[in-house]
Amino acid sequence: MPLPADPAHLAHLAHLVADVVHKYDDELRDLRRDLHAHPELSRHEQRTTSLVADRLARTGWQVRLLPGSGLVADLGAEGPVVALRADMDALPLEDVTTDPWASTVPGVAHACGHDVHTTALLGAALALDEVHARDLLPGRVRLFFQPAEEVMPGGALDLIGQGVLEDVEQVFALHCDPAVDLGQVGLRLGPLTSAADKVEVRLEGPGGHTSRPHLTGDLVFALAKVTTELPAVLSRRMDPRSGVSVVWGVVAAGSAPNVIPDRGRVSGTVRILDAEAWAGCEQIVRDAVRDVVAPYGVTAQVDYLRGVPPVVNDPRANHVLSAAVSDVLGEEGRVVAGQSMGGEDFGWYLDEVPGAMMRLGTRTPGGPTYDLHQGNLRVDERAVGVGARLMAQTALRAHLEGDPTLV
Repeated sequence: MPLPADPAHLAHLAHLVADVVHKYDDELRDLRRDLHAHPELSRHEQRTTSLVADRLARTGWQVRLLPGSGLVADLGAEGPVVALRADMDALPLEDVTTDPWASTVPGVAHACGHDVHTTALLGAALALDEVHARDLLPGRVRLFFQPAEEVMPGGALDLIGQGVLEDVEQVFALHCDPAVDLGQVGLRLGPLTSAADKVEVRLEGPGGHTSRPHLTGDLVFALAKVTTELPAVLSRRMDPRSGVSVVWGVVAAGSAPNVIPDRGRVSGTVRILDAEAWAGCEQIVRDAVRDVVAPYGVTAQVDYLRGVPPVVNDPRANHVLSAAVSDVLGEEGRVVAGQSMGGEDFGWYLDEVPGAMMRLGTRTPGGPTYDLHQGNLRVDERAVGVGARLMAQTALRAHLEGDPTLV
C-alpha cells in the first residue's frame, strides 16, 4: 500500500536526485553525443544496449539483457514495481546538422530524441542507485531500455511478451518535445497520442488505351476514388469525436499518359484518438474500399497493419507526473500538452497497467522550433539532466504517494 507523501521527505529526495544527476552531467552529455553519433535502427540497437548495460553493471541494478537488443534492470526489495521506459532506436533518414556529434552512420539519425530518452533514463538510474545506497528507496523500480519503437506494432509488445510487466503497478515514460521550452514539461490527462495503423490498397484490372475506358477497368480513376472516398466514408461511419484521420503517403500507377495501367496502389496511415473506435476501424476500411471500387471493374486487395494503440494517461499516474514536475521544476514547469496524432508504442504498456507519459521540453528558450522525424532536429542538451531528474522523482513519487488529495 503506498504511503502518504511527506513534503519534507520528497523535497529531500528531490535535492538528492538533483545533486547526483549534476555530478554526472558531463558523463551524460558525452554519452548522449556518442549515441547521437552512432544511431542504430530498430532491433539493431546492440551497441546502445551494450553501453547502457556496461554502465549499469557498475551500480546496484540487476540487469537482464533481452534477445537481440534492449535490456531490463531492477532495483530494490520485493514488492510492487514502478517501471520507467526509454526507447533506443533511431530513424532511417539523413542527419543534416553540422554538430560535431552528428550521425556518422549514413542514412540513419536520432531524429526523434531517443538518444535523449535513453541517456535521461540512465541518469535516473544513477540517481536512484544512490537513493538505494542510502536506504531511502521506497520500493522496487524497473527500467525498460526498449528497442524498436519506430516500427509497427512496436518493440513494447516484445517486452510485454517477455514478462517485463510482472508485478508492475504503474509505468511512466517521457518524450522529447522540441516545441516546448527547456525547463517545461507538457502534461495531459487522457489521450496524449493517437492510434496509428498502416493501410495499403492494391488495385488490379484489365488495362487498355485511354481512348477506350469503357473496355477496361479504369484503374487510375478507381484509385483516385479510393484516395478521396475512403477518408470521406470514415468521417461518416465513425464517431467524429474519435478523431479519425486518413492521410496518404504513396499513390502509384501507370507509366504513360495514354495507357490505362493494370495495377496501382495507394498507401498511408489511419490515425484515431479513441481506443474503442480503433478496435472497429479495420473492418470499416475493408468494407469501404470494396464498395468504392465495385462500379469500376477492378479488384482490390487491402493490407491493413494494426500499429499501436493511443497513449491514454491514467488520472492517478498523470497526477504523479504532475507532482514530480513540481518537485523538480516548480509549478511554472507544467504546461498543457496538446494531443498528438503521432503513434507511440508506449500505449501497449498502458493497455496492461496504468501509467502516463510526459512531454520533455527540449527547445532552447528564444531559439528555433524544430520538428521530430526531421534530419535537422536539435535539442538543448540540458534537457538530458532535466529528464533524468524527472524520471527518478517520478519513480519515488509513485511509491510514496497515497491518496492524491493528501499531497
